[in-house]
Amino acid sequence: MALLARAPGRVNLLGDHTDTTGGVVLPMAIDRVTELYGTPLPGWVRLRSDDLPGVVQFPLSDPSEAHTSPAWGRYVAAVAAELSPWGPLNGFDAVVRSTVPVGAGLSSSAALEVAVAMALLRDHHPVDRPDPVLLADVCRRAEHRASGVPCGIMDQLISLVGRQGCAVMIDCTTLEHQAVALPPDVEVVVRFVAHRTLAGSEYAQRTASLAAIEAIMGPLRLATPDQAEAIHDPVLRRRARHVITENARVRDGVQALATGDVAAFGAAMTASHASLRDDFEVSTPAMDAAVTSWLSQPGVFGARLTGGGFGGCIVALTTPGALAHDPNVWTVRAVDGAAGSHP
Repeated sequence: MALLARAPGRVNLLGDHTDTTGGVVLPMAIDRVTELYGTPLPGWVRLRSDDLPGVVQFPLSDPSEAHTSPAWGRYVAAVAAELSPWGPLNGFDAVVRSTVPVGAGLSSSAALEVAVAMALLRDHHPVDRPDPVLLADVCRRAEHRASGVPCGIMDQLISLVGRQGCAVMIDCTTLEHQAVALPPDVEVVVRFVAHRTLAGSEYAQRTASLAAIEAIMGPLRLATPDQAEAIHDPVLRRRARHVITENARVRDGVQALATGDVAAFGAAMTASHASLRDDFEVSTPAMDAAVTSWLSQPGVFGARLTGGGFGGCIVALTTPGALAHDPNVWTVRAVDGAAGSHP
C-alpha cells in the first residue's frame, strides 16, 4: 500500500483558550503523526484503523450521511462533506496508522482530519489545492460537525503549516502565521497525565463564557487587564483575565525566543499554567502535581498543561536530558506540517 497522506499532531507551548476569541497562539507540529496507507477507490472512502475498531465506509456522493459506527468515522465523513464544494475528491481504500495518542491533548482528531483531507485531494496539483488556511478552516468545521466541540482553528492550521525546528505564532483573527525558531540547545518534552475528551468536558462552557464577556466588553484580543478587572461577575472576570494575559504571554514568549532568553520563555509557560489553573480552571490536581514536580527538577525552564485541559498532557522546555530519568517523558521535535510535506 502506498502512503496517501501524512499529518502531524501538535503541542501548544503558549496560548491555550485564546484562539476562540481571535487571539494569538504558539503551537508546534510534532513528530507524532497520523498516516493513511492505501489504494485508490473511485467514488468511495473505506478506512480501517490499526488502533481503533470498525471500518468506516461511505460514498463520496453522499458524505453527509456519516456512518456513526464506529464513532471515529464521523470525523472522516465530516471532512469529506466539508470538502465537497471544492470539486471532485479522490476516494481511497486505506488503513490509518497513528503515533498521535488519542485523548492526550495533542490533537489526534485534527491530525486525522488533515490527513483525510490531504488524501482526498492527493491527485490535485499542489497549485490546485486549497490554501492551507482555507483547508484548515474546512477541517475545523469538520471537527465542529463531528464532535459538537466549538474549537478554534489552531490545531488544524498548525498540522498544515508547521515548520521544522520552529514553533509557529498564529494570529487567530487574521490567520497570519509566523515561524519562530526554537533554540537548538533546548528540548521540548511531553508527559501524558490523564485521558480526556473535550466533548465530555466543560470546554463548551468556557467558550460560551468568553462569548458572554465579549458581549459586554467587545473583542478580548483588544482588551486590557484593567477592563477585565472592571467586570462585576467574578467568574467572568477570571476568564477574561486569563485570555488577556495569555495573549500577552504569547507575544512576550515570541520575543524571548527571538533573543534566546529561554529562562523568560519558561517563566511565561509556568505563568500560563497558573492562569489556566486559577483563572480559567481547566487544570486538574494530577496535572498540577505533575507540573510542580517537573519545576522542581534542575534544567527545567518552565512547564504547563497543553491543549484544552481537563486532562491530557503537560509540556516543558528543558536543557537536553533534564527529564530523561522520567520513563513517561516523550521528547518531541518540531516538524513540517502536511501542507509542506505531503507525499
